[in-house]
Amino acid sequence: MERISDAGPPSGWRRALARAPIVLYRRGFGGLLGRRLMYLVHTGRRSGRRREVVLEVVTRDAGSITACSGFGTKAAWYRNVLENPSVKIQNGRLYTSATAVPLDVHTGVELMSEYAGKYPKLATRLARVMGYRVDGGDDDFRALGREVRFVRFDHTA
Repeated sequence: MERISDAGPPSGWRRALARAPIVLYRRGFGGLLGRRLMYLVHTGRRSGRRREVVLEVVTRDAGSITACSGFGTKAAWYRNVLENPSVKIQNGRLYTSATAVPLDVHTGVELMSEYAGKYPKLATRLARVMGYRVDGGDDDFRALGREVRFVRFDHTA
């Protein structure tokens, strides 16, 4: 794995494009986006105001959904849920309260490896967006898993 840029969260037209699915969730059409995306409503750590973001789901089971902060600790949503872990999530038809639980680096390495095994082309493209070049091998994705951060959202519904 090679760091190719100091990528941060998107700005300008890329930010607008990344935030476009929020409109669908707000209008009740988020279920159309399937279960690969998750709508997260959280509280700003400084402002105390409602914040929203749409994230890609890495794993899901009956009681939790896991997402990745591709920009590591720079992402505002990541910093916000560390400060205020009580959130609301929507994934498919599920809309419920949840608690954000940051995962340790070792778990992140395993999750990144599993994700890349399932979606190798997508994982390679996402790595590039995050500012990394990977060769597609498991060792590179495991190294990437040490750089990004994962959060599990434990829900009650």
